[in-house]
This record gives sequence, structure tokens and C-alpha cells, in this order.
Amino acid sequence: MAGSDAPQPVVRVICGPTAAGKTRAALLCAKLADIAVVSADSRQVYRGFDVGTAKPSASDRAAAPHYGVDVLDPAERASAAWWAAAADGWLREAEAQGRVPVVVGGTGLYLRALFGEMFDEPPMDADRRAALQRELEGIPVPELRRWVSELDPPRAALGRTQLLRAIEVALLTGRRVSDLHRERRTVPRWRARYLVVDPGPPLTTWIRARTEAMFRQGWVDEVRRLVRDVPAEAPAWNASGYGVVRDVVQGLMTPEAAMERVVIETRQYAKRQRTWFRHQLAGAEVTRLDPAAPDFADALRGWWDEGTTRGEARA
Repeated sequence: MAGSDAPQPVVRVICGPTAAGKTRAALLCAKLADIAVVSADSRQVYRGFDVGTAKPSASDRAAAPHYGVDVLDPAERASAAWWAAAADGWLREAEAQGRVPVVVGGTGLYLRALFGEMFDEPPMDADRRAALQRELEGIPVPELRRWVSELDPPRAALGRTQLLRAIEVALLTGRRVSDLHRERRTVPRWRARYLVVDPGPPLTTWIRARTEAMFRQGWVDEVRRLVRDVPAEAPAWNASGYGVVRDVVQGLMTPEAAMERVVIETRQYAKRQRTWFRHQLAGAEVTRLDPAAPDFADALRGWWDEGTTRGEARA
């Protein structure tokens, strides 16, 4: 990462809740310039988990190179810090190839890791960490919050992922994440200019339509293949909906019931994403557009051209 006195190249970021049309927005950008997409999706990093993560199609990847897709085996564990380090390399590679890098995705922690102040996480024993994660897996958020209020009080109001991380760091290193942020933070190399795409109320209908399409496109068959080779505790199974579809494969749920369950879980996930984007992104560097609006393509072009005028065509 660059030092605090180094210039921060500006990178265009297309983000928003799941199923909101981020891929469509990126493909429209691909018609405006030679872009490279850097995926900020914590589910699409895993090989083989394709249908249920709405991975970019072959035609999407032909329109623009994609980084950050199919880069980990299902049993490997991704972290925001890992992704940020990898994304830094992908952005540099896109620049070296003469392409305009565009970060696209809805994983807020990934975006914060790349564009916000970070800290160097102390090393943790992999076996002890895996054992602790298994112990914490079924504990509800209120109980995790109670733990963190004792271990690292400034982190106690955060979401499940951050609560788990605070517990892991505190128990395995004896340090508090809040203290590490103060002591070991580094200034990011990149600065973001955000486009948040969100259709508002129609998103609930879009989520259902996409879920139904996933089931038609063979999601159950995909999971049936995956259960033969991927351990049940592999992190990739945490991708939204996959646990539900695995119940279908194991005969514990009907496809119809599973579809309704996935729709509910996805809507809940989208709600959490909206809350994150509303609270974490604000100011002049954030543009919000409705992808359902008839003038969306023109508004997107305006956002893109503004960046070109300001010298953002190359990171």
C-alpha cells in the first residue's frame, strides 16, 4: 500500500445489492471503453459454484476480461484483506494492459478493505482458527455480540462477520481489532468513485425472477455434483442459497420449498447490503442510479464521462 503522501489513483466502482443490475451496468460501460472488471463478490471467487452465484457468462467475459472470478478452490478461505491484496494486483495488471479497471460487486467488506484504511492482521494458527470457527458457527448474533462486548467493546455493534473476526483475533492473538486498527492502519493505494445501482421496491420481484431462473438453469444439478467432491465444511458452501439447495439434494426439502427459502434469504441479504451502502457510502464521490429508469443508460454514460473528464480513464 502506498504511504499517506502518495497520490491515490481513482477507480470506478459499480456496487449495490444483489440482483440489482450491476453486471448490466458493467456491460454498458464495456461499450464505452476497453474495461477490465475486478469482481468484488465474495461468492464468485470459488470454482464450481457458478449457477447460484450468478457468475458472469461466457459472453460477459468476452465483452471484458474479469478478475476475481474462479480464483479459489471451495475449501480455501477468503478474507477481505486477502481480496484487497489480490485486487491491488488485478488493478495494476488492467492498467498495464491499457484497460480501464472497474470494480464491480456487492461485498461491502471487500470494498472497504481496498478503499478504506486497513491494518496488518497478526498471524493466526490455521488449525486453531478452523476449530474456533466450527465452534462459533451456530452461535446466534446476540450471543456473539455479548462476547464481543467483553472482548472488544468498540466492535460489538457490528454485523456477524465482523463479530466473528473480532472474536477470532481476540482469542487467538490476545489483541483487539479496534486497537490494531489504531496502531497498524495503512493508507489505501486507491480511491473510489462509486456508482450505486438499486431499483428500490422492484428489487424484490427481480430477486424472485433470478432465483427461479437459477433453478431452471440447473442449480440443483450443480449442487448434486458439488456434494460429491466438496467437503461439507468448505467455506464455499456459505454462499447464499447453497445450503438450502444442498438440503434438496439430500432429500430434506422440496425444490419448491427451497426456492421460496432462497428468495427470502436473498431478500434479507439485499436488505443488509442496502443498509451497508447507505451507511458507509456518502458524499460527492457517490452517485446513485435506478437501473429500472428509462434513462439509466444515459445517466450511466454521464457518470462514466464525468470520470473521463476528471482523468479517471486510467487508474
